[in-house]
Amino acid sequence: MQLYHHPLDLESQRVRLALEEEGVDYTSHHVNPITAKNLGSTFFKMNRHGRVPVFQNGSHIIYNTIDIIQYIERIAVVSSGAESISASSREVIEWMQKIQDWDPKIFTLSHIPEKYRLYVSKFIRQVAIARMSESPELASDYHRKLKEAYETEEKLKEADVLRRSKDHLVRLLDEVERQLSETPHLAGQEFTMADVMLVPVLARLELLDLENEYIIGRPNIAEYWILVQQRLSYKKVIGKYFNGWRKHRTLLKAWFLVRIRSLLKRY
Repeated sequence: MQLYHHPLDLESQRVRLALEEEGVDYTSHHVNPITAKNLGSTFFKMNRHGRVPVFQNGSHIIYNTIDIIQYIERIAVVSSGAESISASSREVIEWMQKIQDWDPKIFTLSHIPEKYRLYVSKFIRQVAIARMSESPELASDYHRKLKEAYETEEKLKEADVLRRSKDHLVRLLDEVERQLSETPHLAGQEFTMADVMLVPVLARLELLDLENEYIIGRPNIAEYWILVQQRLSYKKVIGKYFNGWRKHRTLLKAWFLVRIRSLLKRY
């Protein structure tokens, strides 16, 4: 089983947390969207949207995060020798979908200093143009990716778009706060795939230095956040890259690669 992902990517974090929680072995392939590795022709042929994560088991390829997680659950049950396949409860699935309905992309980009964001955006567009000429059979897909990049920049200029993204997040966190006042985890007493979906959202808020605004002020979420960071899966998937000084190393490495390739025009 192969997983194409990157530690910086929120959806990738969700899938890796699920793999670690279920104890499923896999081969890891880093595909960094910031340095536009997701636009390489080999990966792009696998996923014409150029997004991570991508999960591959033989000829079976899955792109959607929830679909991947549910597939991992089935693999774990079969590997355990259980006679029947048990799936996540309806409550867990509802929470998973509710959390994924919030798109972190606009929110995240809006909290990155504009000069860095625009520099990376320009670099990614240059890479898409270069790959378009190298792989004419994929030109229409690269053109769509290019258009997507321009549209994202336009959305970031619209106050209403930014407000809706923030409001959606606030509503979600308020609902999570209410639930955690009743149960220690999102769907009951045990850590489930609903928590797998939520934890990277909290990690993203901390990465953006927004924990005081969104986490600390919600006491149940704050307590929950301390608890889940003690899990081995969190330490391996997220803490390894973002705890303390590691956060700066992970981000600076990506920024350095973008700068060098831009200066050398190695798109």
